[in-house]
Amino acid sequence: MGEAVGLLEVYGLAAAFAAGDAACKAANVSIEAFDRNKPAKAETLPVPLIILVKIRGSVSDVEAGLAAGERAAAAVSGVVARHVIANPAGDTERMLAIDALS
Repeated sequence: MGEAVGLLEVYGLAAAFAAGDAACKAANVSIEAFDRNKPAKAETLPVPLIILVKIRGSVSDVEAGLAAGERAAAAVSGVVARHVIANPAGDTERMLAIDALS
């Protein structure tokens, strides 16, 4: 794709939607996908579902979008992690295409 990718892991789907919305409003980015991280026996754990928000754009736009998304998610339920990949390699692109919510 040739664009940077931003990864923002948050607690819960509501926080993911808030983060994605804030990211798109704050910068010229698009949401590539939402993904879920459901560990084994998750239903027995006292934590909400972890959702990964994947956004795309230039490096500076992804950074700005992630900052806005992180603030929005923190106000809802919390942030687990955030990361920017400036120029994903081909193998990384294949892994980024996976989304478990579909």
